[in-house]
Amino acid sequence: MGMIARLQKNRLLQKQLHSYAVKRATQFNKQDPLAAQQRIFHELIATASATKFGRDNSFAGLNNRRFDVAYNYYKSHVPIRSYHDFMTDYFYGNQAADPLGHSAPDLDNITWPGSIKMFCETSGTTAPSKFIPFSSRMFAENRRAALDMMACYLTANPESKILNGKILYMSGSTTLNKVRRGVWSGDMSALTLRFRPCYLTPFVEPGAVISALPWEEKLQAMAEMLLRDDNIRVISGVPPWIILLLKRCGEISGKPLHELLPNLELIIHGGTSIKPYRNELENLFEGRLPHLLELLPSSEAFMAFQQFGEQQMRLTPYYGTFFEFVRFEDLDSQGKPAPFADAIPLEEVETGQRYAVILSTCSGLWRYHIGDTICFTATSPHYIEFTGRDRFLDKLEEKVTQAEVELAVANLNLNDHWNVREFMVGADIPARRHQWVLAVQDVVDVADATRILDATLCELNADYAAFRSQGRINAPVVMLMPEDGIYQWSQLERGKLGGQSKIPHIDPTPDSSMIASLCGFQADPAFK
Repeated sequence: MGMIARLQKNRLLQKQLHSYAVKRATQFNKQDPLAAQQRIFHELIATASATKFGRDNSFAGLNNRRFDVAYNYYKSHVPIRSYHDFMTDYFYGNQAADPLGHSAPDLDNITWPGSIKMFCETSGTTAPSKFIPFSSRMFAENRRAALDMMACYLTANPESKILNGKILYMSGSTTLNKVRRGVWSGDMSALTLRFRPCYLTPFVEPGAVISALPWEEKLQAMAEMLLRDDNIRVISGVPPWIILLLKRCGEISGKPLHELLPNLELIIHGGTSIKPYRNELENLFEGRLPHLLELLPSSEAFMAFQQFGEQQMRLTPYYGTFFEFVRFEDLDSQGKPAPFADAIPLEEVETGQRYAVILSTCSGLWRYHIGDTICFTATSPHYIEFTGRDRFLDKLEEKVTQAEVELAVANLNLNDHWNVREFMVGADIPARRHQWVLAVQDVVDVADATRILDATLCELNADYAAFRSQGRINAPVVMLMPEDGIYQWSQLERGKLGGQSKIPHIDPTPDSSMIASLCGFQADPAFK
């Protein structure tokens, strides 16, 4: 008898696990986030005092200081850095390494004590790979966050059956690269799967063979597995790839999803906003959706998760990371803060204000500009909305945000005639207009889409509305593609598809070359 079957029959063990979840969730909800942030700040400073970074910034002198005194010194002496800044100042500072960062650095007592043995390798949209240090302490903190999230879910939903089922984890590449003896780099999901506790193996799908397949073959294999294994009760992944998986299940069987997957209880999603995809997800399940939980993970730190029964995520400032926040309005035209921008700790945030997130972590990142933005909707608890990357649609000086772009598409999808699968928008600079590319299920009236997208951005963004009325920005142009067209382009032109790779919703290139590439791909007769 397999472990899942034994667990299903062992009522006593299920009761003990549920009691443990309730205890853990109770402890989680009793935490004081502001006190936790002050404690973590002091712990990070003390732990890294003897590192090169700690010596360079006089961390030892901050030990035993009051938080307000130590923090004011810290933010006035340690600049906010991007990955490139860390790469040049510390990661490769004394090494004969590739200056473009094509190999993981050798970090031994540089920004964190001891030797870093794992690196999360992330392929940038317009830059070489990044190698984010991933310490053993951070690995443990991420695991603690995952346990807390599931404990809160089980406590709030005592009828849940996920304890005696499996999770289908839609990971990215599971290939690990041996950097040097005992040091590995790879997709964060690869590191998580490779070094997870062995007792979790029976509860996580897919196995190593399917995980290593090329994306299209892996998608097919996961769909077939989901259809035949009724013990899979949770799917975790990025919204567009989850939808592709579910659609593939429907294509294989030809039946409604709520009939095909009656035991699917929970979808855990993150990495990009679900708003543009929500309408399609509901249509797939004909209104009978499984429970949805959003989380905000990253290669740098775990930041937030949604509790069952609540509408938004809570910031989770308990897992080895000290948070600072810079007002969105204080970012430059490239979406970056100045080295000594006016940053604030968690205790000073205001509701309704959009912030860029700055992290100091137990992997040795200090005042690191992660590139994500959030908005606080409450401060007790600290409810947040993920508002996207801190890049703008601003080639025409309009500063339209990613969140506004995604809301415009979500509004379009509320119209029964539209079902946008994926999309990108960029600037046609000579024509002074926005160029939208929409991957759609059915071709309908393009003028209708143009009107709705334009009107929504006018409603959401005062600068865009003024520029449109003044004729400084012309009416947008909308181009349609088949529903999988943008994915085909991403795979063929960018070499990225599936897992944790995401389609940029705003063209991030300085010269608008990405939207031009996509439009050229759509117009190519070979694509037809």
